[in-house]
Amino acid sequence: MLRRHFFLALAVGVVLLMLLVGGLKLLSPGKTAQGGGPGGPGRSRGEVPQVSLVSPVSRSFTERLELLGVAKGRQSVTLSAATTQLVSRVLFTPGQKVTQGQVLVELKTTEQDAALAQARAREVQARRSYERWRALGEQGYASVAAVDQYEAAWKSARADVGAAEARLGDRVIRAPFSGVVGLSDIAPGAVINPGAAIVTLDDLSAVRVDFQVPDRFLSAVREGQALTATVDAWPGARFNGRILRLDTRIDERTRALTARSEFSSPDGKLKPGMMLRVGVSQGVRTALALPESAVAVQGEGASVFVAVQEDGRMTVQQRPVVAGLRQDGWVEVLEGVTTADRVVADGLNRIQSGQPVRPAGSPPPGGAAPRRAG
Repeated sequence: MLRRHFFLALAVGVVLLMLLVGGLKLLSPGKTAQGGGPGGPGRSRGEVPQVSLVSPVSRSFTERLELLGVAKGRQSVTLSAATTQLVSRVLFTPGQKVTQGQVLVELKTTEQDAALAQARAREVQARRSYERWRALGEQGYASVAAVDQYEAAWKSARADVGAAEARLGDRVIRAPFSGVVGLSDIAPGAVINPGAAIVTLDDLSAVRVDFQVPDRFLSAVREGQALTATVDAWPGARFNGRILRLDTRIDERTRALTARSEFSSPDGKLKPGMMLRVGVSQGVRTALALPESAVAVQGEGASVFVAVQEDGRMTVQQRPVVAGLRQDGWVEVLEGVTTADRVVADGLNRIQSGQPVRPAGSPPPGGAAPRRAG
């Protein structure tokens, strides 16, 4: 028991000794954190920060309404067969450019070839019979009714030939227009059912984009109007187009009108199914502007730091402004500054209102700073 109290008292003594030594170090006039020992220069004062200054300039801003639309090919179709049959030949490769009327797929035609040959034979026989009876009728040896009967039989046989040729034509899948075929898994020997997709075909010389225009903005759109569009896949790229048609009705549920536009895509960057941001110009105006880095946004408000000369020194004062459009790295400033103001261009998080500053490139107050030894 006595031994336990001895170690406890020893521990308490060590703790008290450590606290006493720490307090003496804090109270002793030793070296400061920055500035050397006694008699040294002491803590140096903070230098006046340098800032880049700009003046508001007049720039043109295009008031643009941005709407979303989905790209489609100028003409797009999914080719399919009109009958159930085996694939005989596939005459395209995925991604191939094809021309209008080009044969893409041939189906098995053994039965249809035979049916067409049979129909043509009947048509030849019916035509010869009609010609003989017509000659007899002209000579007075056959009645008019008999001649008409053989003429009708010949015309019926000729119609059967046309039907057989149509059924044979259904076994050949052709490109309805020029374009690019997509991916396909069709191979010779596969069975095609009516309506089953064979391959897609898209005319990519231009893309068509339908977008919804709210009814309150209808005065800003018209047929033939120029448009610009952007896509996330190609940052910084702009695509030019125009409005082809405006729908005749406003959707009662969305209160919007459908506008159909067309954008050129000669390099094939625009693909069907892409989401586009379509910009509709609502007019151009000129206003004062500042670089985006010079405008601080806080919630719904905006402000700038204006350089002010007071008592021979320059300070910055934070001033609220009314910001407008943002385009191409510039912010439209509707209220709060004039062309005579000098505004801090960047680094707004390093300064605060009322702080002394100096323009970038100017010498510090009191001349050049002394060079530190060693």
